[in-house]
Amino acid sequence: MEKYSLSATIWEEDGVYVSVCPEIDVSSCGDTPGEALANLKEAVSLYLANARELGLLEDIRPALTASQRFQATIEIDA
Repeated sequence: MEKYSLSATIWEEDGVYVSVCPEIDVSSCGDTPGEALANLKEAVSLYLANARELGLLEDIRPALTASQRFQATIEIDA
C-alpha cells in the first residue's frame, strides 16, 4: 500500500464544515473542521481503494504523485 500526500480545503457553509480534496475531487463534511477532515480522509481512502480495485489508480496517479502543488486565493468582482 502506498502513501500519498494530498491537499484538503475546509470551509464553513451554513453551520457545517465542508472539506474537499481537490486533486481527486472528493468531498465530505462534518460539524467541526476536525470532523470534516477526518471524514474527508475516510472518503479519500475509500475512493482510492475503489480505484485500485477497478484498475483505475494509474489514471489518477499523476494527481496523487505530483511533487509540487500550488494554491492561491483570488478575488473576483461579480
